[in-house]
Amino acid sequence: MNANSITDRQRLHFALLFTMAFLLIIWGVFLIDSVFELGLQIHGNRPREIRGLKGILTYPFLHSGIEHLWNNTASFFTLNALLFYFYRSLAVRVWLILFIASGILLWFIGGTGNHIGASGIVYGLASFLFFSGVIRKNILLLRISLVVVFLYGGMVWWILPIKAGISWEGHLSGAFIGLALAFLYRNSGPKNPIYKFEISEAAHEDLPEWWMRGNPNHPDTLVQKKRQERDTQKLKAKKETHNN
Repeated sequence: MNANSITDRQRLHFALLFTMAFLLIIWGVFLIDSVFELGLQIHGNRPREIRGLKGILTYPFLHSGIEHLWNNTASFFTLNALLFYFYRSLAVRVWLILFIASGILLWFIGGTGNHIGASGIVYGLASFLFFSGVIRKNILLLRISLVVVFLYGGMVWWILPIKAGISWEGHLSGAFIGLALAFLYRNSGPKNPIYKFEISEAAHEDLPEWWMRGNPNHPDTLVQKKRQERDTQKLKAKKETHNN
């Protein structure tokens, strides 16, 4: 097993661990609320009401029914796993800011009533993954953008007030924060791979060490290592000749 496969497995474990932890929490809250009839849904996000401030942190964990919960679960699983796998160095920061900022924005712009559900986070994840790939112009991340469009392109309609009882403001809040984070972190996290043929021969630039460590078996890495070994041997030979 090579280093790359180990790294990929670690990234997958990291992505699934955080994703499943959140899903276990929201399902646990739903089941406990249903079994003991606690009426936790009243603790949602109530825009511009003081009592609704706590809902900024609680509303993603509350759902109106099993269908509502399942729809958010399926979308969240895929999108959150993509975030934590491909944006590992940024994932926790992006997720926490998205979680809090989307709730705050909803509290300011939302319509009257009680907003609940994790769909705001789902829309934020979809927005970040799509726009981040487009803004960065990274070939791999652009593929993720296309996957998001293919799987969840229809979600865009639900940021419009087309159906009563749907928190389109929550969807819009999440989507806006996701876009803002994609722009904010456009120069952080995953980088485009650099290949030898992309480097100016006239400049005689070497491949970055970080890229070589991440791609130890790439042909360009092997060629550069051999060249470095030859240069080291030549320098050593010159020193020996000078000493003699």
